[in-house]
Amino acid sequence: MKSALMLAAALTLCACTAEEKNDKVMETASTAPEQPTGKVEKSDEEWKKILTPEQYRILRQAGTERPNGEVYKQFNQQGEGTYYCAGCGAELFTAKEKFDSHCGWPSFYDPSKAKNVTTRDDFSGGMVRTEVNCAKCGGHLGHVFKGEGFNTPTDQRYCINGVALKFVPAKAEKKEEAKKEEPKAEEKK
Repeated sequence: MKSALMLAAALTLCACTAEEKNDKVMETASTAPEQPTGKVEKSDEEWKKILTPEQYRILRQAGTERPNGEVYKQFNQQGEGTYYCAGCGAELFTAKEKFDSHCGWPSFYDPSKAKNVTTRDDFSGGMVRTEVNCAKCGGHLGHVFKGEGFNTPTDQRYCINGVALKFVPAKAEKKEEAKKEEPKAEEKK
């Protein structure tokens, strides 16, 4: 009996550790999410059903992921593609605006869809920063810093929590576009 309890406890611990590890990676998708046309409003319970606990903590409670973690390593290995809000699917950034600022979090110098990003003054933590949010669902993405001297077109660093993003590789986007164009080619015949 004692060994069965110890085995059950060990399996539970392994399952929790695996779940926590998977919770701390950037979501990758094979197709671009449908773009929201208006504001996306959900109750806390609805957000909890569609987000992982870590995504909920960051997007809905303005949390911050650990710097230099698995998400940052994953981000640095990603090639061309587009980054969407993990909460509502709104397009936010592309790899074209991505750069490695060596700060420990994903960095971009500008959004790809400025209308999908809002900013506001953030006085938390005893300092003044500029918080970055998804304009469609209000999710907390991170902060933007200006004038740090990076060799980028805007001299801005959008310091974004990776788990707040969903990445779609460019190859997947091109396949999706080709599928959409197939009927058009057939219509010409």
